[in-house]
Amino acid sequence: MISIIHTKREAILAGACRVVRGEGGAGLTLEAVAREAGVSKGGLLYHFPTKAALIAGMIGQICADFDGAMERELANDPVPGPGRWVRAYARLSCDAEAQPLDVLYAALVAAIGTNPALLDPLRTAFDRWQRRAIDDGLDPALATLVRLAADGLWFADLMGFAPPNADLRAQVCARLIALADSVG
Repeated sequence: MISIIHTKREAILAGACRVVRGEGGAGLTLEAVAREAGVSKGGLLYHFPTKAALIAGMIGQICADFDGAMERELANDPVPGPGRWVRAYARLSCDAEAQPLDVLYAALVAAIGTNPALLDPLRTAFDRWQRRAIDDGLDPALATLVRLAADGLWFADLMGFAPPNADLRAQVCARLIALADSVG
């Protein structure tokens, strides 16, 4: 996913992601991020007064971006009724171009290496997404199966853990979406 940076805040978050991708979580310092983002340290501190606030901003942006993408995906779903939310989740998770995996990877590495409690907003978002899946009119086990499989697909992509080739990926995604079409 190619994103256009509109604000200093976005430039700082993008810079933080580049630092983590290039130097790992240990390289994430406010100085390195300011340098990478092309802002003064004071400019960075205006938006993110601490490293924890910066990482929280990264996590918050991921949640907000995914929620926005889900709303757009739902708006494009022509089939009302059961499974609509789960289908949208599966389609979005299967869309490799729509997933800013570099941002997610950087935020996860930074949070885990700094303070795993910084992942709490992401945990809360996953809890919310799970409730939406269960309340989507499908059998709750089926809805959860589709969500977990979709999560596993992007996790494989994120970590490079045997992600399927394009052909197999397309087949897996088609099956996931077909499962979400089942009223169980």
